[in-house]
Amino acid sequence: MVLALTACGLVVALVVAGLFVFGLRRRLIQRSGGTFDCSLRWNVPEELDTSGKGWGYGIARYNGDRIEWFRVFSYAPRPRRVLERSAIEVAGRRLPEGEEELALLSDAVILTCLHRGTRLELAMSEDALTGFLAWLEAAPPGQRVNVA
Repeated sequence: MVLALTACGLVVALVVAGLFVFGLRRRLIQRSGGTFDCSLRWNVPEELDTSGKGWGYGIARYNGDRIEWFRVFSYAPRPRRVLERSAIEVAGRRLPEGEEELALLSDAVILTCLHRGTRLELAMSEDALTGFLAWLEAAPPGQRVNVA
């Protein structure tokens, strides 16, 4: 009986510690400011895919001329993807369709982009989209930026 209670207490303590580390990591990512919730789908096929598969929920952070994207459900201290402002080309925007509506946040807008020849989609709120497009357009003089 004591062994079972000790084992259960240990499991609960590990779960609480894991959740605490998730929260601490998110706070550390957001500490420098300029973050927004952003789902990402990498290497998207040319034809429209509304199956809702391949989306990863994350946090994006502005860092100079780069966007750093972190997975929410990860312990990694480094970003999973880094997008340079000069390499991002916006191809279009659309609203979620089909099963995407269930896979993404309720107010998401999907932005289709090209980054160094790789097709990707970013899903974010309308406010975050406005900020993202303003950040793209605010590139230093002489930098080529394509915003649709």
